[in-house]
Parts: sequence; structure tokens; C-alpha cells
Amino acid sequence: MVEAVATALGSGEHLLVQAGTGTGKSLGYLVPALTSGKRVVVATATKALQAQLVDKDLPRLVKALAPVLGREPSYALAKGRGNYVCLQQVHGGPGAREDEPSDSLFDGPASSLGTQVVRLREWAEQSETGDRDEVPFPVTDRAWRQVSVSARECLGSKCPDRVDCFSEKAREAAREADVVVANHTLLALDVFTGVQVLPERDAVVIDEAHEFTDSVTDALSHELAIGDVRRAVGAVADLVSEAARMRLESARDGLEGVLQVLEPGWVRALDRHSLDTLGQLDAAATAACTELTRELSAGDLDDVESARRERAKGSLTAVAEAAREIGTPSVSSAVYATADGSTTRLRVSPLRVGGALGSRLFGETTVVATSATLTLGGSFRHAASQLGLLWLAGSPVGEGEAHDLREKAAAAEVLEESSEEDPPPRWKHLDVGSPFDYARQSQLWVARSLPDPGRMAVSWAKAVDELLAELVEAAGGRTLGLFSSTAAAARAAAAVREATDLPILLQGEDSPGALQHAFASDARTCLFGTRSFWQGVDTPGSACQLVVIDRIPFGHVDDPLSKARLAAAADAGRNGFLEVTLPPAAVLLAQGTGRLIRSTGDRGVVAVLDPRLETAGYSRVLLDSLPPFYRARSKEAVLASLRAIDASAPPLLPAGPRPSERRKALAG
Repeated sequence: MVEAVATALGSGEHLLVQAGTGTGKSLGYLVPALTSGKRVVVATATKALQAQLVDKDLPRLVKALAPVLGREPSYALAKGRGNYVCLQQVHGGPGAREDEPSDSLFDGPASSLGTQVVRLREWAEQSETGDRDEVPFPVTDRAWRQVSVSARECLGSKCPDRVDCFSEKAREAAREADVVVANHTLLALDVFTGVQVLPERDAVVIDEAHEFTDSVTDALSHELAIGDVRRAVGAVADLVSEAARMRLESARDGLEGVLQVLEPGWVRALDRHSLDTLGQLDAAATAACTELTRELSAGDLDDVESARRERAKGSLTAVAEAAREIGTPSVSSAVYATADGSTTRLRVSPLRVGGALGSRLFGETTVVATSATLTLGGSFRHAASQLGLLWLAGSPVGEGEAHDLREKAAAAEVLEESSEEDPPPRWKHLDVGSPFDYARQSQLWVARSLPDPGRMAVSWAKAVDELLAELVEAAGGRTLGLFSSTAAAARAAAAVREATDLPILLQGEDSPGALQHAFASDARTCLFGTRSFWQGVDTPGSACQLVVIDRIPFGHVDDPLSKARLAAAADAGRNGFLEVTLPPAAVLLAQGTGRLIRSTGDRGVVAVLDPRLETAGYSRVLLDSLPPFYRARSKEAVLASLRAIDASAPPLLPAGPRPSERRKALAG
């Protein structure tokens, strides 16, 4: 992998790499990135991986490479502005955001919210970074909002505290670094919104690349919620003419009426009243922005007043753009409504982002995309399509041919007929495998005799509860249960608690970190959770010797964007299930089964309690996307194996300090 990444960085040819658990994937791209002499941005999906890179991998690597390179390579962590304390907010300076009713401290500093804010202000005075992740005590989002600003709310170059600004210091460090670690969201915003939040770079490495298209979809989406519109209108109320203010307030009230009656889900076509309301909101916001622009151009305002208007204009511009995009969506996008408590959001998103990625990211810089789960059924074809790469323009690493001899002529024809000014980018792909001997270390068992959960849900659930208790007891605990829903996890936890005396931890009963620490600290303990645990649990050693998956993790049937994508595929004569539904389920299933073997000494069983993994017509695609487990064929054999593995299990690995103790250490 190191050689392939180094070649890609040197040649400018894109690279897709699947690197299984235990391969040292991060070292596989960090070493060539640090030694390439190029500026490289590494984008990850999770904070956990960011922390691993910045706190563990990079510090060791730069020290090891310094004698070889004759210098110590530099690195930096890039985050969005809202992750840092704003000194204007902390000090109540002239550029501080005006409090909204929902931001009120209610009973003042003595209230729970007020106490947090006071502590945050005291911490900010001592902090060197102002980074939220370094706060040594729990902080709610509401409390953090009191001491931070979003990118749109920032005063920028006109801020009185710009010299000491934590966010600007972090950006300056990133501009000078050889390797900059960011997240998928920041990279997507930088590429697609026209707002430069990351430094100029020669190459990009996208880790956890199977999740990147979701971040791109968000970056290319627009949404309207009444709270956002109220804030935008309120911020400009005393800055524009009476007529402009009245038009804005009328449009705001009209939108509120539309959102109040809108049902969550995919909106195939907005009615005439909704379209007229969106048009009025667009026109009113645009007219107000014109007034603000005229006043700013006059040059009669001081820096703070200019910044207020720039900030208000930015918020209104976002409202106008969202109203316009939602009111006049393209044929390749979908409008839908979502509900979060009492808040309804009207949103428009692209159905596919491959075209945008192919031209805006892969068309302008060298990209290395990597993940432990990048192939579907053993092929990179789906990943290439999602990322906007032409399949016929790619080839395996180490081979000058196309993907196989039958496609060689087709590839040559496609490349010859492509525009000389804008040819499709060439790319390579590589599956580096895994250092684990899955066939020796682990087994996969599919409970083929159970009822079909899609057709006989009640009888299937009852059978699952009974079987789960047998499996967990045979394993002596040591079980990570991954479930398709919160209700399913709670039902299973109740059933196993009733049938056994084993401790069962359930997601939601404590923080994820505390639950995972407790699970790793006691061999008899089991941990049951839902989607976030399918990818977020790393428990090497004998604490986890059985992973139970209740059913194939297909997306929610009511997801509005998936519905729109399925309809678009059907309209185009394509198989929507194979194109839209199956790929993310295969990736998540591979991620879930990957929780079992985390080191070369691990042993255990993956039990999938969904017979469709063996009986459905699409099962081969799913099975080919999993590690090469030994295939167990009977329940009796699996139960015997679990008992034997439990009896010979080595002592638990140290679980490390509890999350609360780590916070205390930081505070000290």
C-alpha cells in the first residue's frame, strides 16, 4: 500500500485502496504523504480516527522520519470554526452575536446552563487552543453556542480579536503543515461551496471513503427551517428599510404556515401555494441583500457595523439560495421534509454526486481513497461509480491492462473518443487484504432455519430472542449485539436479561464511551447497540468473542432520499434495489462483522440471525463483501465452538482509564 500511494502521489494518478482491519492502513498513506514533499490533506469520517492520527500515528512517524528526511515533517488538525471558542463571544465584545430567546441563560450564572458557560469562559482564558475537544468537563451544545460562532457569524478580518483568534491560529498552522488532518465535511465544503476552509494542497487522502458521498450530499444540499429563517430575518430587522423588513416578515410567516402542514417524507411536487411562498421568500431576501450591499458599498460604516451587515447578508443569502433551489429543483435532485421534534425542515439534495466529484475533486487534484470496506461483492466498480470515476479508465495496481482482457478494447475506445481537453481521469485500484487468518481465527454462522424477518416479523423476533440467549450463554458473555433498531436492541436485552444472569449493557443507558469501557473490562458482560456501534466499537482480545447481527442492515424504508433514488432508478430502467438499497447494506454488514477480529490473537464467531444472508438471490453479493470467515453449518457446532473458545480464553486486555478519569486527567 505504501508503494502504491507513493506512486499515486508522484504520478498524479488517482488510487482506490481497500485495506482491511489490522493492515496499518493509516501508516500506509501517512508515510508516503509525509515523505512526498507535497502538501496533503487527509480527510476522515470520524473524530476517533482524527484523534488517532493526530495524537498517536503522526507524532511517532514525524520523529521516526526526521533522521531520514533531514527535517521533521509538520502536521496540523483542521476543524470548522464552530469547534473553537470565539473571544468576542467570551468577552462580550462589540462583535458578539446578539442573544436569541433560546440562548437565554434563564436563571443566570446559577442555572445549569449558566454554570457551564461560566466554566467555559474561565477555561477559555487558560486554554492555548480553544478547542472544544480539549474541554475537560461535559459541555452541552447549548452551552457551547454561547462561546462560539459559525462561519457565517464570524466577523472575519474585521474582528477586534482576529490576532488572538483560536480558529485563525489553527488555520495558520494548517497552511504551513505538510499534512493536514480534516474531516469529510470540511473537505466537501471546501470543494463545493466556494468557501476556502482548508489550505491549498497537492493531494487528498480520503480515509473511511465509503462514507464520503454522504458528506458531499450534505454539502450540495439546501434546507429551510423556520428557526433559521427567523434568526436571519431578526438579524436584519433594524438594518434595512421598513418596506424590506415587512416583506421579509411576511415571507417568513408564509414559510412557517407551509412547514406547519408539511408531512415528513419525499415531496414529489410542491403545491402552488408552497411554490409561491418560496418565491416570495427568495425575492424578499434578495431585495434585502441588495439594500445591505448598497449600504456597504457607500463606505460610511465602521468595522463592527460593516461586519454586522456582512453577517446578516450572509444569512439572508443562504435563505434566498435555499428557497430558490427548493422551489426550482433540478431533475437530478429531490425535495423532502424531515422532522426533528417540533422542527420541520424542507430540504433539497442531489440524487447522485458522482458527477460533481469527478469534475470538482478528482478533476483538479490527486486523490487516494481508502477504506476497510470499499468493494462490493469483491469489485471496485460501485465505489468508482459513486466517486465519479469511469470504470473503464481504471486498472489494478501493478498491471498496465484494463480490469480484464474483455474490457481492454472497450477501455481504449472510450479513452480515445474522450475529449482531449477533458479526458476521464485514469485511476488504479488495490485490495491489500488483511493480516488476519479469518478462516482459522473466526467462524460465520447464518441462522438459516429462522423465519424470514421480512415476511414473518413476529415469529422471527420470538425465535431470535430464544436463540440469542443460547448463543450468549454458550459464549459466557463476551458478546457484542448489533441490532437494526433501538426497539430491537431493547427487546433483545430484556429477553437475555430474563433468560440469563449475564450483565447486559444497552446503548442509551450510559454514554457510548462508558458502555464500551465497561464491556471491555468484564468478560461476562454483553453490549447491545444499534447503528453507531456497527462501526464505532473496537474491542480487541477476549472481551468480544461473539458478534451477533440480528438482520441485514437495509436502510429505513421511509427514508425520503432513498425513496427518490429508487424511483429515479426505476424511471431509468435500472434495478433500484441493486443500485440504491443493497450497496450501503453490504458496507454496513462488512463493518459490523469486522468488529470481531481486531488482532492476530482474537478468536470468535459472527452469528447472523437473518436467513436471507444465505437464501436470498442477492446473498452472494453480501457474502462476497465479508472477510473470508470459516463457514459454520449448524447451531450445535457453533454452540460447541463458543463454549470451547470461552473455556480457553486468555485474560482480558487492559481497558485503560474510564472516560471520566481521562477527563479528570485533562483537567489536572
